[in-house]
Amino acid sequence: MIKKYKRDSWEKAALLLKEGIIGVIPTDTIYGIVGSALNKNTVEKIYKLKKRSPEKPMVILISSQGELKRFGVKVTPWQKKILKKLWPGKVSVILNCPSQKFSYLHRNTNTLAFRLPAKKELLRILLITGPLSAPSANWEGYPPATTITQVKKYFGNKVFYLNGGKINGKPSTLVKLTKNKLEILRPGAKEAIFW
Repeated sequence: MIKKYKRDSWEKAALLLKEGIIGVIPTDTIYGIVGSALNKNTVEKIYKLKKRSPEKPMVILISSQGELKRFGVKVTPWQKKILKKLWPGKVSVILNCPSQKFSYLHRNTNTLAFRLPAKKELLRILLITGPLSAPSANWEGYPPATTITQVKKYFGNKVFYLNGGKINGKPSTLVKLTKNKLEILRPGAKEAIFW
């Protein structure tokens, strides 16, 4: 159990996540229930803990645009230009991810939502852990938790906690980026600024 975080608590959380343990941490938007996106067992546990619909793809936090290659995502020059305007920031971008190797993440939709956050502590975690599955820290259909006390009502002692105090943020803005079209599916965090 990690108390209200100090400077080194982010590193402790990162090491636990790297081992495949699931945690609740403050993301760049709201509290997220997170685990290694490259560990299938960890991802399946997150689905069960969150009571997430098994057809719903995951949201993945990455530390750089280059990490998209790890998922077999091919970005066109136009998409790359758009991503540079959106990232880092509070915008999750749905991209084509046809690799069946990652069907446990995209749930046979062949698309995944990726987000490159600007929050320094979160990036420090991602540099240690690699990509993280990071849906909001609540049961599906329930309101996102704003405090660790609220989160514990959902997940009890089944995860570790990194306390970031009260977070009254909004979920990320969600956009879909095809080869030549950007579509806003969900307006979210007000800090998500479009050109």
